[in-house]
Amino acid sequence: MKSNIAHLRQDYMKERLDEQDLQANPFDQFHRWFEEARLAEIPEPNAMILATADAHGMPCARTLLLKEYDDLGFVFFTNYESRKGLELAANPQACMLFMWLELQRQVRIEGKVEKVSAEESDAYFQQRPLGSRYGAHASPQSRVIAGREVLEETLKSVQAQFGDTPPRPAHWGGYRVLPQKVEFWQGRPSRLHDRLVYVREGDSWKVERLAP
Repeated sequence: MKSNIAHLRQDYMKERLDEQDLQANPFDQFHRWFEEARLAEIPEPNAMILATADAHGMPCARTLLLKEYDDLGFVFFTNYESRKGLELAANPQACMLFMWLELQRQVRIEGKVEKVSAEESDAYFQQRPLGSRYGAHASPQSRVIAGREVLEETLKSVQAQFGDTPPRPAHWGGYRVLPQKVEFWQGRPSRLHDRLVYVREGDSWKVERLAP
């Protein structure tokens, strides 16, 4: 079967992005755009694509939720023994992509990755809904399982073992992406989009414009 979808397109007319519009650093600029995405009531504005690669360079991407950001970097949580966790252990670099189609914007963040402290992971784990805390114990993320019933039986065992106070499992916690480049993309007419990228230079940032 062949489907012709070449005609599916939309022209971008909402906004523009000029150098003088930018904040002094990418963290403040991200905060501005993130808050505008929230005010626009975009569903799950913290949803992002996280791309990693294994030791041989084979890439993999998946959707995650950003859980924290500050002047150090961008934090997400996951199973350290998942595919992404194993890839980050072998190749601790990643790219995060936020796409807010309603605003015709995207942000791309590239950088090195490090684990957050055990204290940070513990604090976030205790904020999670009880069911999500159970799930962190019950799911051998990314591994082949015989069927759904395996998860359900393991979940029952976890609930019986820990009651209402499951601790954070040692194989689960947070990562922080330490950005080296942060690109802000604003859709423009005729595919001549605005692309402004912050590039880290020591303790400071320079801004470059990229051709669309």
